[in-house]
Amino acid sequence: MTRRLAELKLSEIDRITESSIMIQPVGAIEQHGPHLPLNTDLVIPTRTAEELVRRHGERFDLWLLPPLAYTKSNEHAWAPGTIWLTARTLLAVLDDLGRSLATLPARKLVFLNGHGGNSSLLNVACRDLRLAHGLSTFLMHPMLPPDQGGESAQSELGMGVHGGHLETSLMMFLEPELVSDELPAASVPVALSDNRFVRFGGPVTFGWLSDDFTELGHIGDPAGSTSEIGAAIFESSVNYLTMALAEVARFPA
Repeated sequence: MTRRLAELKLSEIDRITESSIMIQPVGAIEQHGPHLPLNTDLVIPTRTAEELVRRHGERFDLWLLPPLAYTKSNEHAWAPGTIWLTARTLLAVLDDLGRSLATLPARKLVFLNGHGGNSSLLNVACRDLRLAHGLSTFLMHPMLPPDQGGESAQSELGMGVHGGHLETSLMMFLEPELVSDELPAASVPVALSDNRFVRFGGPVTFGWLSDDFTELGHIGDPAGSTSEIGAAIFESSVNYLTMALAEVARFPA
């Protein structure tokens, strides 16, 4: 029996209750270097959300929302094919989403975000949706981006924020036919590596565009990426998100 909101008939909407948790995959359509498709940041959270609902839909009363593909990707605006919304537009879209979902009995909404450029705005939206529409809102990532404290391969000097080892491995596992057979050389902002403060993942954040650091579009090192590594990353992600969802289920609405 489906746990996709979009597949319900009006007569079936009462399957959603006050204990239900809505999961909204949030991605992006943006350049990912010469080796990964534009939809990398959409594929990863969508497939992760689908797996969480498949495994734990009944346990946590999870409901999958249609993925949100177009988001804030203006750090890649220089690259043809990138489709991005302004911050103002995305916040308005998220408010409309919250207003619509608030008509349901469910009080909990999880954003599962696959694009680090969305994180700051999604945190703002979580607070605004709580105030405006009474929803308990949560922000999760399949992988916490390295510039937000997540892991990165040693060869990436902790700064593999885009199209590097982790994303390439995941896409080799999830959508291998979309990954180029030839992986590009490492593209890492080595000049920042000795900085204590001003660096990706450092305590001082900074505005940046991806072409500030690379001509090819990726910021990381795809070398050594494999489908097997991607499968392990995916399983680890699903496991940690399962534990997080258990806490969301207990969280007071």
